[in-house]
Amino acid sequence: MQMMTRDVLLEMELEEDDDDDGDIVLENLEQTIVSRFGSLESQQDFRTPEFEEFNGKSDSLFFNDGQRRIDFVLVYEDESRKETNKKGSNEKQRRKRRAYESNLICDGLQLEATRSILDDKLVFVKVHAPWEVLCTYAEIMHIKLPLKPNDLKTRSSAFDNFNWFTKVLQVDESIIKPEQEFFTAPFEKNRMNDFYIQDRDTFFNPATRSRIVYFILSRIKYQVRDNVKKFGINKLVSSGIYKAAFPLHDCNFSSPSEDLSCPNERYLLYREWAHPRSIYKKQPLDLIRKYYGEKIGIYFAWLGYYTQMLLLAAVVGVACFLYGYFNQNNCTWSKEVCDPDIGGKIIMCPQCDKLCPFWKLNITCESSKKLCLFDSFGTLVFAVFMGVWVTLFLEFWKRRQAELEYEWDTVELQQEEQPRPEYEARCTHVVINEITQEEERIPFTTWGKCIRITLCASAVFFWILLIVASVIGIIVYRLSVFIVFSAKLPKNLNGTDPIQKYLTPQMATSITASLISFIIIMILNTIYEKVAIMITNFELPRTQTDYENSLTMKMFLFQFVNYYSSCFYIAFFKGKFVGYPGDPVYWLGKYRNEECDPGGCLLELTTQLIIIMGGKAIWNNIQEVLLPWVMNLIGRCRTVSGAEKKTPRWEQDYHLQPMGKLGLFYEYLEMIIQFGFVTLFVASFPLAPLLALVNNILEIRVDAWKLTTQYRRMMPEKAQDIGAWQPIMQGIAIMAVVTNAMIIAFTSDMIPRLVYYWSFSVPPYGDHPHYTMEGYINNTLSYFNIADFKSKSKENPYTELGDYTTCRYRDFRYPPGHPQEYKHNIYYWHVIAAKLAFIIVMEHIIYSVKFFISYTIPDVSKSTKSKIRREKYLTQKLLHENHLKDMTKNMGVIAERMIAVVDNNLRLKSD
Repeated sequence: MQMMTRDVLLEMELEEDDDDDGDIVLENLEQTIVSRFGSLESQQDFRTPEFEEFNGKSDSLFFNDGQRRIDFVLVYEDESRKETNKKGSNEKQRRKRRAYESNLICDGLQLEATRSILDDKLVFVKVHAPWEVLCTYAEIMHIKLPLKPNDLKTRSSAFDNFNWFTKVLQVDESIIKPEQEFFTAPFEKNRMNDFYIQDRDTFFNPATRSRIVYFILSRIKYQVRDNVKKFGINKLVSSGIYKAAFPLHDCNFSSPSEDLSCPNERYLLYREWAHPRSIYKKQPLDLIRKYYGEKIGIYFAWLGYYTQMLLLAAVVGVACFLYGYFNQNNCTWSKEVCDPDIGGKIIMCPQCDKLCPFWKLNITCESSKKLCLFDSFGTLVFAVFMGVWVTLFLEFWKRRQAELEYEWDTVELQQEEQPRPEYEARCTHVVINEITQEEERIPFTTWGKCIRITLCASAVFFWILLIVASVIGIIVYRLSVFIVFSAKLPKNLNGTDPIQKYLTPQMATSITASLISFIIIMILNTIYEKVAIMITNFELPRTQTDYENSLTMKMFLFQFVNYYSSCFYIAFFKGKFVGYPGDPVYWLGKYRNEECDPGGCLLELTTQLIIIMGGKAIWNNIQEVLLPWVMNLIGRCRTVSGAEKKTPRWEQDYHLQPMGKLGLFYEYLEMIIQFGFVTLFVASFPLAPLLALVNNILEIRVDAWKLTTQYRRMMPEKAQDIGAWQPIMQGIAIMAVVTNAMIIAFTSDMIPRLVYYWSFSVPPYGDHPHYTMEGYINNTLSYFNIADFKSKSKENPYTELGDYTTCRYRDFRYPPGHPQEYKHNIYYWHVIAAKLAFIIVMEHIIYSVKFFISYTIPDVSKSTKSKIRREKYLTQKLLHENHLKDMTKNMGVIAERMIAVVDNNLRLKSD
């Protein structure tokens, strides 16, 4: 079918319209759309889609004639049946839609309209792309299509001997058949005979057909104003002219289609991928990629690989945790804290002014026992292991990603990607390309680009400062509420009260602050999502990949500060700058800086991680599972009156939830934030990989269930890799070495214990004849003379709180009466030197191992490189041979004609 060459646009110079995002200069549009449009038509010259009644075939994916496949569906509400008084607005929307549909028909697409069975106000416009349109746009979009079957032999794997074991985990190939491999090349219409076209109806698979149609829908115009055109289905949907636009699922998820020609891929995905009984099986990645596109496929491939690697980390983490658990009874310093004759007789100084009482050390007995689980030698081993594990994960993922690029034919994807319609719309400035020396259009000058970058960076910086302000607010809350808890919680020092035993002022402050911090994190996250999208839209990236990478960096930078700031505060700032009881440090001149427990802040950091990781996982699952399920349930309840009627496939899909363009972005973001928790602070919580493993196993199936049952089919999109998330993970991996080394050095008490064991438990500093941990608690608590307390009133505020002369506090300082009283003692300087030495040695060792692993493991395996080169060679050879055959054939025809002419001339002369 020949494409028509007439374009219908609405002349609306005098109308007020706020649709400015879709503006495009007329000359620029002609470079985007393949059709050669003629002069503008009048408003009455619209070409309208054919209206047909539903034929009763609910599983049909075709027009009523049963021949033309439905490649896309547009949904709108008939203005003539709307219950509203805004007739002018309704008429305006109707004219825009009619102009748009007319131009779709002019561009070669075929439309068929059908009214809704359940709601007669709704109209479904089914879109079909005929063969000629598909071929034309496949060439414009540089889509790679099959040349001939791929007959390269795959090399045997080292794991082939274990097929008897892995077969249980594999998807049954009799149910989901392996896809046939092809050599491919960018499609060209003038070389159509070179391509493997056995059936025109199946040469372009449904995902490719939908991609092509969406490309057209995104660039067709519907209005002109002041010599400027407006275009694109996205703008029409966002302005309410259309209610939805989506490709169709091929069948119901719960049962196969009655149409025998339907491949039932949605049903197979639900049965073998999304169903809970398939939770132990590997994912059918090739079918996911075929049905949803490479972009969805690469996400699930990455998530599955990350989950597999977490299994190793979880096993080692559990082993380290069990090491701490079984050695809990050997934790000498915890026994001293709990001992009534040691910890029960140590009177600790008040941790705030006036309201806080003196307290006995043994009330922290339970927290010290819990701390023994995490603050052990196993934690050090696990931190070193995770530094190596994260490098192995990233390097092996690069190799796996390269294999998928070859298998899914996205090796040269960057050359295929087209500019975004929004970018093309703003290309009004003409410049000379330095390479081609030809004119090209760009959206703004270099100066304009600098202004945009400056404004965007300033906006992001402002929001980061806002997060920092919220963190400071949480710190002030901690400082102020600690005083309240200290005054209100039971002060009985006998240690038998269960509330006092578990709910200390420190623990109550930590838990409530963590909960408030989590709530603030989620609120700021919701607001900033919209702000980040606005900033990125203003920045105007060229391609969809550039757009997503830019948005990714902005969102992650914000989320990094949002989610991790409280953990960084507890790990590296809390309790580090508190002074001593006679001269405490005050925040803002009013709030006394909070202190850690005598065992350090490691347990509080663990509590913070558990609350944020657990709360985030629960919240995300509520959003991902309950929200779409409830919305679909409400939608079904509204249409319950027509439940007995047979509804077509397009109407069933319309009542599902839309995924949204950035739906996959949030899935990545959720996992990368989790990846940060697993790597950055794993020294404080060895069970974090186990929690992440359990969450991810459920996450894969929840996401699969959500995509196959609750959401409309997403637009299939190409993707070569996971984009900007890869360098983000590499940055986290480098930072994780530093953070874990500093957690062990400054947050835990491992280094002070080692210094005491090897230096201060024996002469000349200690009194024990052999190396021991006995006396550690007494050695790490300094003395303070209560008479030296001072306040702003220059009076002792604690004279009425007990008959004590001295109290203890957590620091390494000389006792009162010493020539250098309250100055740091030699133990302090030994500990500082040991901490710095530990950080330097641990970082250098792990970084050396990381760089060695990165160097020795190539990003692309040798076999994959050979396959890519071999396929490229055979593809070029095939195209060259076909070209030679065509030339030989043409030359033969020319030679035969020349011989015939010569023969005729000779005969004429002889006659």
